[in-house]
Amino acid sequence: MAKKKQPAALPSRQDILNYIAENPGKVGKREIARAFNVGAEHRVALKGLLRELKAAGDISQTHGRKVTPKDQLPEVTLVDLVKLDRHGDLVGRPVEWKGSGESPRILFEGRRKSRRETSEVGVGDRVLARLERAGRNRYRGRIIKKLEQDEQPVLGLLSVTGDGEARLLPTDKKVRHEYVISPEHLGGAEPGQFVVAQPLPGRRFGLRPARITEVIGNATDPKALSLIPIHTFGIPTRFTEAAIREAENAKPVSLGSREDLRGIPLVTIDPEDARDHDDAVFAEPDDDPNNKGGWHAIVAIADVAHYVRPNSALDHDARLRGNSTYFPDRVVPMLPEALSADLCSLVEGKDRACLAVHLWFDRDGNKRRHKFVRGLMRCAAGLNYRQVQAAIDGMPDRTAEKFLEPVLKPLYACHAALDAARTARQPLAVTATERRVIMGKDGHIAAIKPREHLHSHQVIEDFMIAANVAAAEELEKRRQPCMYRVHEQPSDEKIDSLRKFLATLDYRLAKGQGLRPMHFNAVLEAVRGSEHERLVNEVVLRTQMQAYYSPDNQGHFGLNLPRYAHFTSPIRRYADVLVHRALISGCRLGDDGLPQEDVEQFEQIAEHISLTERRSMQAERDAMDRFVAAFMMEHVGATFSGRITGVTRFGLFVELDETGADGFVPISTLSDDFYAHDEAHRALVGRRTRRRYRLGDGVTVRLEEATPVTGGMRFEIVGSADAAPRRALGHKGRVVPKKPTNRPSWAKHRSRKRKQ
Repeated sequence: MAKKKQPAALPSRQDILNYIAENPGKVGKREIARAFNVGAEHRVALKGLLRELKAAGDISQTHGRKVTPKDQLPEVTLVDLVKLDRHGDLVGRPVEWKGSGESPRILFEGRRKSRRETSEVGVGDRVLARLERAGRNRYRGRIIKKLEQDEQPVLGLLSVTGDGEARLLPTDKKVRHEYVISPEHLGGAEPGQFVVAQPLPGRRFGLRPARITEVIGNATDPKALSLIPIHTFGIPTRFTEAAIREAENAKPVSLGSREDLRGIPLVTIDPEDARDHDDAVFAEPDDDPNNKGGWHAIVAIADVAHYVRPNSALDHDARLRGNSTYFPDRVVPMLPEALSADLCSLVEGKDRACLAVHLWFDRDGNKRRHKFVRGLMRCAAGLNYRQVQAAIDGMPDRTAEKFLEPVLKPLYACHAALDAARTARQPLAVTATERRVIMGKDGHIAAIKPREHLHSHQVIEDFMIAANVAAAEELEKRRQPCMYRVHEQPSDEKIDSLRKFLATLDYRLAKGQGLRPMHFNAVLEAVRGSEHERLVNEVVLRTQMQAYYSPDNQGHFGLNLPRYAHFTSPIRRYADVLVHRALISGCRLGDDGLPQEDVEQFEQIAEHISLTERRSMQAERDAMDRFVAAFMMEHVGATFSGRITGVTRFGLFVELDETGADGFVPISTLSDDFYAHDEAHRALVGRRTRRRYRLGDGVTVRLEEATPVTGGMRFEIVGSADAAPRRALGHKGRVVPKKPTNRPSWAKHRSRKRKQ
């Protein structure tokens, strides 16, 4: 059917879009009609034209009347407050963003006129705000009102009571009440399903009503536990059709002007359950007579930038995600599977495009020089950490045995030099226990075990760190923009809190300026082998600032490095893609480098990918809690050993030794006495017995309740461990016993860290 011709008096689609862009936040059908002198006889046609623009995604419509361009926010919108800037002003992001690129930055200048309005809100709150454009992808906001928890949509499990009333049990453990769902508000949902509901105004007393707006999935589905955090934290799960087409149409690269690395036995070394393989390594003695005892190493990384071009659909989707998100039963990838599991994965025996760095080290592990190249490689072997370590320890399997002498032993020998340099540098040596959920073939949890840390992990980590440092140095040398990985030193407030905590364990951390990683390492050395080792490691880790991305270099405190960038994981981190593009531009390795428009938005992009990283970390932790609670349901009534990891006036947080599962002991269950909260000593103290439950104390608990829906567990204490000997830390990290004691012989211990 042919389209009807628009009346002559009707403006064109482009005229309307131009007018909306020039009059942000003030445009509705009435304003457009007045601006273009559209008569009453053409108002229906104008309404149809606006409907077409909305359907095409060129404009959005809010409050039934106002319209805005697709890359522009409406005048009044919902905003999540995400951080404070360096001036102490609140920074927000829109709750919904359907435009291109990262969501706009909204600044609430709390020090000026809206100080009174912003004084009652903070980071983590959701507000209704009136916006005013302040530049490209930037807005100034004024808070209209803060949305209370009960005004926000709720994710929960739908159930039915004995008398047939539908109830919603929220998945957020902070929401302590249920909602009632009337039959007309069920929306087709059935008991046993996870749903999203909108709280409704209504009852003054009793349960609050709600209306179901979306069905997420069935609670009986083993994969439902990861669906909850995916939905709760807004992790994007669907790629656009355009991005999928680009990925599926991608082709392998030919050698062309690339350096041919196919004759070099580069190998990948990853976890057994790795879902992508984006880095390969090789090392050999340096044949330079001026570098006796030195080494030549190659770190080759998948050339994602070749396939994910600036401003493409793939680029848009990757930037929106910011990074991949990993759950026990699935991965939400940054790139479609056609790339992440195939063309961009360094698969054994396949020719793959790579961006590689040659590294030359002296005999002490100090880097002499480096060189970046674009290459074509063929992975000689896809190995895993346990397989490699077993080969080095004299128990190689058939695959690893072929590479033991020509590849693995030189790799470890080169790392011995790197390790010496690392020891001299003294990065932060915190150890943290990670849990690994092992899924059975039926999709349910088979076991939860601590993730093992082998020497092979440290080998690969140190090669990756060396490559990342080289990338940051190269970009500075070439005067190119760099997306730095910044880790600032802890704040004075956090240091003071740590010092007070150590005092409760009878350790002292001397006051003074200029604390470095070596000072924290001295604390960790002092507690090594004691009952407090794990707890002190965790508290020292919590004392550290959260790392983030920035175009401004502030150094990396934890690694004790003056400059650092992420280069080695472009399949799963958008920051690495940006670094690759900058290297391509700076080293003149192609025409697909960093575009100027991205350079101009580097600060906004850095903020966006820092937020997506935190979002993924929160979602991953949330999923882990739920999987652990589901696993522990079968052990309700059993007793476990654990340690107190948190003390509040409401009770105690306890982490179990075997699984790392954590739960809460309500103070009401400590029935042998009336307990008061001693905040200074981080303890609950019995008023009559003077019995103390302190942070770090060992306890035996009985599991009373495990709730996968919320990820929460409730314990009851049935016994406690005796206090262990404690030591004090003096000036400049020197260990000073408070009383004469026999110093124990500390067991040798090699720290393991996650990739930073």
